[in-house]
Amino acid sequence: MKPATGGSNQLDLQGRHAVVTGGAAGLGLAISRRLMASGASVTWWDRDPAAMQAAQQQLAQPVHAVTVDVSDHASVVQAVQQTLAHRDGIDLLINCAGITGPNAKLWDYPPEAWGQVMQVNLNGLFYCCREVVPVMQRAGYGRIVNIASVAGKEGNPNASAYSASKAGVIALTKSLGKELADTGIRVNCVTPAAVKTSIFDQMSPQHIEFMLSKIPMGRFGEPEEVAAMVAWLCTGECSFSTGAVFDLSGGRATY
Repeated sequence: MKPATGGSNQLDLQGRHAVVTGGAAGLGLAISRRLMASGASVTWWDRDPAAMQAAQQQLAQPVHAVTVDVSDHASVVQAVQQTLAHRDGIDLLINCAGITGPNAKLWDYPPEAWGQVMQVNLNGLFYCCREVVPVMQRAGYGRIVNIASVAGKEGNPNASAYSASKAGVIALTKSLGKELADTGIRVNCVTPAAVKTSIFDQMSPQHIEFMLSKIPMGRFGEPEEVAAMVAWLCTGECSFSTGAVFDLSGGRATY
């Protein structure tokens, strides 16, 4: 049974400007749609300009697109400069950019693939937060939402790099949330179970089946379901939650 994910709840993000990393596909695209439906303007930070151009055709309003490799600190610094030249500020930062890496036992895991997963999923998120937080501090307001994973809480077999990187995202979220708790900036993360997007193309069929078997609802999540939670975390109503972890696991998460 397909869930109702029409996004009928009206959220108020009028006048807010969001940066969505990895925004041209998957969760990033679904989140962008929901933010715009709530009144926000969106800038994509994505490393694939062709994908951004193609995705733009699916939207009813324009998106500011910046080509950036989040795993490269200098590229992120430049992206902030380009974004601020086009917009007055950055109110919302949604860190979606990520890769799964190969499915392999840890002792067979290619070291270069391990490094790449960490560089994109964890270091890239650190770079983005590091460079955007001062922009938010100057404005006295901000919302940061990091896309982690239930794998970061439970540790998926044959996905040690992905699991470890997402555990790092959870811990980084908690640390940064505490550091900014006395400001107008809130930092939270979401931990979805598997959501069927193009990221499945990076996984083996056996691993996909394993993930489905762990979800009590017996189905994968829908991108729109994640987008709905993220959009609320971006609102002014999310005022007392920070450094928090919000599950979207279909009942899988055990803590």
